[in-house]
Parts: sequence; structure tokens; C-alpha cells
Amino acid sequence: MLKRVHVAVGVIVNPNDQILLALRHGHLHQGGKWEFPGGKVEQDETVTQALIRELAEEVNLEVADSTPFMEISHDYPDKHVLLDIHLVTNFSGEAKGLEQQQIAWVDVNELENYQFPEANKPILDKLLAEFPKSL
Repeated sequence: MLKRVHVAVGVIVNPNDQILLALRHGHLHQGGKWEFPGGKVEQDETVTQALIRELAEEVNLEVADSTPFMEISHDYPDKHVLLDIHLVTNFSGEAKGLEQQQIAWVDVNELENYQFPEANKPILDKLLAEFPKSL
């Protein structure tokens, strides 16, 4: 049986109501697809601590606070994930792909033009249905 990977995910929204996306490197699981930035929750971390650490390491943003948005458990044939998704609207810094990944600020109504991992579909559905009420 596959171990479930716990992932802290940030739906980062800038003052122009654009959402930050990152392109997964081709060699990674679900590589070549766009995602909401984040990463694995380490053993002795809370989701918030993991999110703050991952967003600083991956996209150069200092998170002041975040709000729980939703939780998704998804089973791929080769990997099981638990996504803990938070809205991040209070942050500082200039977004950069610190792991040489491409990043983009995208209007919500343009999200459907990007290819995402299957596990992200409920996030997209909720954003498209609720934005900007979800903020």
C-alpha cells in the first residue's frame, strides 16, 4: 500500500486578484503541469509552518498569514496525496522560481487555460465558482 504524502498548498492571491502558479519540472511526479505552490509537510511541522517554509524556499514569498481553504485526498495510481490548501493574501516579497521553475500570475478566469494535476481539479472548481467571494 502506498503511503499518503501530506502536502501544504498555497493559493496565493496578489492585490490584482491574480493567482500564482508554478510549473512542475518534467522529471517530477505530474511533471510539466502547473500547480499551486507548496510542498511536503515534515514530521514535526504544522501545515502552516510547512506552507511558510515551502513558499519561502520555492517562490521567495514571506507569508504573514493564511486561511484554510479546503482539503483534498487524492489517489494517483503511483502516489497518494493529502492536499491541505490555504488561501494566502497577506505576504511580502517578489515571487521568483527559486528552484528554476517557471511561475506565472494568472487571472482566475484564465486558469482553465493551464493544465493541472488531477488532484487540483476541486481547487479550480471552487476558485471558479467562488472567486472573489472566497477571499
